Amino acid sequence: MKTLSHPARLASILFTLFFLLMANINRGQNADPANQASKISDRAFSKETYTYKTVGDCKIQADVYRIPGNVVRPAILWIHGGALIMGNRRSIHPDQLSRYLQAGFTVISIDYRLAPETKLKEILEDLQDAYRWLRTEGPERFRIDPDRVAVIGHSAGGYLTLMAGFCLNPRPKALVSFYGYGDIAGEWYCRPDPFYCQKPAVLKEEASQAIGGTVISDDPGNRKRGLFYLYCRQQGLWPKEVTGHDPDKEPKAFNPFCPIRNVSATYPPTMLLHGDKDTDVPFQQSVEVSRELERHQITHQFIAMKDRGHGFDGGRDGMKDPEIARTFDRVVTFLRSHLAANQ
Repeated sequence: MKTLSHPARLASILFTLFFLLMANINRGQNADPANQASKISDRAFSKETYTYKTVGDCKIQADVYRIPGNVVRPAILWIHGGALIMGNRRSIHPDQLSRYLQAGFTVISIDYRLAPETKLKEILEDLQDAYRWLRTEGPERFRIDPDRVAVIGHSAGGYLTLMAGFCLNPRPKALVSFYGYGDIAGEWYCRPDPFYCQKPAVLKEEASQAIGGTVISDDPGNRKRGLFYLYCRQQGLWPKEVTGHDPDKEPKAFNPFCPIRNVSATYPPTMLLHGDKDTDVPFQQSVEVSRELERHQITHQFIAMKDRGHGFDGGRDGMKDPEIARTFDRVVTFLRSHLAANQ
């Protein structure tokens, strides 16, 4: 790893974190999509925030976006990225939200408790509780069909989406994973990462100061938590810090946390999207998930985005990029085919 003078090193780390967060979260996490209504749709929509779960002093919330009226609509449970360490429910890209609303879906974007203060087992419990709340409260509160729910997520949200394929009951009707991953115990995550090791080294003390003992579910977006993530990738500590288990000493402890180890005949139809130049989550992760889905004869599509990196669908251009617009046409078509009323 590079060694720089302290001021230069700090500046370089902050610069790296800025682009890291834009790649991982890539939506402008503090820019509330509801404040960009003119960009979202020509049709009116509403946004309501609910607390779907409380743990101690931590309120875990969901934003529900819908076209007003009494029409019962299929739902999308949307999960933000950020390595399970950063991010919040507001990071959904306005252009993407617009496409989903215009296609007739109600979108429920959720927070979940963040690592390392909360471990993965409890994060998955949040996902299960959000899904249960959506199915029980959603029909009356925001007019959704509880039997027509898809799960969509990006990066770590894509990972949780793939987890949803076997840890949610009843199974969602469809999954869409943007640059997600199926194996969190692989060397890509539990060994120092070559890409991140090119960046200025983050000291353990700096990483520790970036997190705290307080349980949170809504990252304030001050970039400090990204410093902890960078440290984890440079040291190969992410699996241990997020799960509380050592993948070298406790390999079987990761069986319940790896989607690729849990695909079965009941796994939902799945769409995978991944850039082949991804430097954060290896493209091979989606390749391997696709192979496992194929082995179990699960209906799936794998869209490989040539010469695209992590967060390829975000940024300012969004749907102005013709390739991204065409890709979302395919996403919407996939969702419609599996969430149709007669399914």
